[in-house]
Amino acid sequence: MLPSILKKLTDAEQRLNKLEEQMADGSGVLQSLMKEHGKLLPLVTIYREWQAADSTYQELTEWETSEEDSELRQLAATECAMAVTARDDAAARIRRLLSPEAAENRRNCFIEIRAAVGGNESCLFAADLLRLYTRLAERHQWRSELISHADGEVGGYKEVILKIVGEGAYGWMQFESGAHRVQRVPQTESQGRIHTSIVTIAVLAESEEEDDLVISPADLRIETFRASGAGGQHVNTTDSAVRMTHLPSGIVAECQDDRSQHKNREKALSVLRARIVSHRLREKQEKESSQRRSLVGSGDRSDRIRTYNFPQGRLTDHRIGLTLYKLHLAMEGEIDEILIALTKADEEDRALADG
Repeated sequence: MLPSILKKLTDAEQRLNKLEEQMADGSGVLQSLMKEHGKLLPLVTIYREWQAADSTYQELTEWETSEEDSELRQLAATECAMAVTARDDAAARIRRLLSPEAAENRRNCFIEIRAAVGGNESCLFAADLLRLYTRLAERHQWRSELISHADGEVGGYKEVILKIVGEGAYGWMQFESGAHRVQRVPQTESQGRIHTSIVTIAVLAESEEEDDLVISPADLRIETFRASGAGGQHVNTTDSAVRMTHLPSGIVAECQDDRSQHKNREKALSVLRARIVSHRLREKQEKESSQRRSLVGSGDRSDRIRTYNFPQGRLTDHRIGLTLYKLHLAMEGEIDEILIALTKADEEDRALADG
């Protein structure tokens, strides 16, 4: 890691320690201290992860070169590789938080998952991807919240929106936008034939108050309706579901997951704001003739960015030509290796564009 970045990180860690001392002894304005502490903590936490992995790597390297027993040397080499992966993971997350786009990258995000080609199988895979991202959020100690969903006919989802709350969530997840292709034998397939289905994903940064976005109440059409469900005791008997339309742009968001109409309004408005900001950003980029197309893709939903081949246990990201034969781990949320590679590719592409 560059000395300049290490200097920033050590300064941040020292400042965090100072803030914790002030919070403990009651000196200073607590609210102000907590706000600054909250901004520094994620960066310092990842820095400490990097330090631990780097220390482990250094120790194992020394052990590997000095150990005479071949089996122990092999064990050291294996653990050394794991330490390098952990160190690279932390370094990528640090670069993302310190990048010029960090203000947006640090935000929470919405992940919109929609079944596309493949009918029922596409709906079932949408549910699999929802689980994947929920597990990924858990691994990063982020909080995930189901915003809305439309159930498939035989299970899964026609559409589902997940919100991930955590420092750096958008920066880490933004490269998931695009078309995800799955190749597998559906449970309903009696002949054992492999089917190909498509699920599209859009990742949006949560809008914050500093965004230059003012939504006039007169520009909103708000409709309420009775939430749909599978039946039984949880059927909603009141018009608690909310559909919100931004009339100038025609952008729509709806939420029906909460029994409180007020909470559904809040959730729908947060999704609507994120979609409007994303829409404006796309319009701005389209008008700039010098717009570069990122190595990791434009995020357009028609892009086929990744293939999940279950018979071969293979996961391939087509944007960077990376193939991993550990699909079972990826479906449990362990896709950091791909996200790190995408982050590095994006940084290299930006450096070439700037040069």
